[in-house]
Amino acid sequence: MSWFTPGRVLYGHGVSVNRVVATERLGQPPWSPRAWQVTAHVLVGGVVGLVTGGVLLALALATALLAVTVVFALGTGLALFACVHAFAALQRSRFEAFLGEEIPAPPPHPYGGWARRLAGEARSETVWRQFGYHIFALVVGGAGAAVVALAWAGGLLLLTAPLHSWLLADDPVGPIPLVLATAAGVGLLFAAPWLARGVVAVDLLAARALLGPSPRAELAQRVALLARSRAELVEAADAERRRIERDLHDGMQQRLVSLAMNLGLARATYPDAPDPLRDVLARSHDDAKLALSELRDVVRGLYPAVLDNLGLDAALSGVAARSPVPARLRVDLPRRPPVAIEAVAYFVVSEALANVAKHSGATSVEVSVHLLESGDRLRVVVADDGRGGARPERGTGLRGLAQRVSSVDGTLDIDSPDGGPTTIAVELPCE
Repeated sequence: MSWFTPGRVLYGHGVSVNRVVATERLGQPPWSPRAWQVTAHVLVGGVVGLVTGGVLLALALATALLAVTVVFALGTGLALFACVHAFAALQRSRFEAFLGEEIPAPPPHPYGGWARRLAGEARSETVWRQFGYHIFALVVGGAGAAVVALAWAGGLLLLTAPLHSWLLADDPVGPIPLVLATAAGVGLLFAAPWLARGVVAVDLLAARALLGPSPRAELAQRVALLARSRAELVEAADAERRRIERDLHDGMQQRLVSLAMNLGLARATYPDAPDPLRDVLARSHDDAKLALSELRDVVRGLYPAVLDNLGLDAALSGVAARSPVPARLRVDLPRRPPVAIEAVAYFVVSEALANVAKHSGATSVEVSVHLLESGDRLRVVVADDGRGGARPERGTGLRGLAQRVSSVDGTLDIDSPDGGPTTIAVELPCE
């Protein structure tokens, strides 16, 4: 947090320059540390602005003049854009060093090769905003530094006017002019810090508006961060489901298998047992097998082990084989998609086939899974010959399917006119 502003004065958030200036204590003497710090910021900024602005204008002029040669213009253009970024970093470090103001750098753009980089930089809003600040620093910063320097120099010169008159003048000047000159010098020395603070306030607003990330870039950065966070949550949820599936498979499921086998062995070993005991053994055996079947369904619904071990093709083959409606499956995957995408595709097909069995009245269903030609998206299509009319708002399970797809930035398209047929097409990113 800077001593210059008690809170962040954000450009475009309705905070005026007067609020910044008003935070400084009235009557602050010119020899205070703050006055010297602000003055140093202005003077250094004036020098830096003259140098950087001059270099950038020279490079821009050279690029324009050499445009007919193309090759030489490419070199000066790349140098121009490189200097824009380097000088912007230098200016941000100046604000942090003198004022303690940290202006965040815009996010970098990975353009690739030099030709793409040059074209991307030429179209970049960030580059031209930073270039605009350097021109501002050249003109306004240079002029502000000159005014502040003249105020300090003039104040010191007028304040020492009696000494100059006594040492250098052949004819002594009268006391009234000397008193007036001294008073003017004192006034300039006290006004110089205020002039410096005014220049800094304008400079700070321009720097925040032009050197930092634009509102559009900040929004894009936040969206990217939220997308990464959501992807990490999806991956964490899948990992937790896999852990629960392994725990149930290796623990409770094995105990139920052992219990069912022991009860079955008891029924076979004691056929002549009393009827009440045989009934208890029979019911216990049937309940154990039913519990084992239900647990397997739960485990399969959490995360099928075959998906991890053998991939999407084998996992969907099991789903299609268990479907009450005859299902034809076609899978064309030259490579395995990411784990999270495989899981979403598996559950999309599982839920879609469950909906077909419950609501469509179909006699057959076709499932197609393949990578698009671009290789960056997985397409899943489930088509049945049922009566149609499937709508997410009717609570037929399609809303949950849409939520699964959107969790990985996929797209869902449902074509289900009344009377049928119904086609559900899903595209999932595989990057």
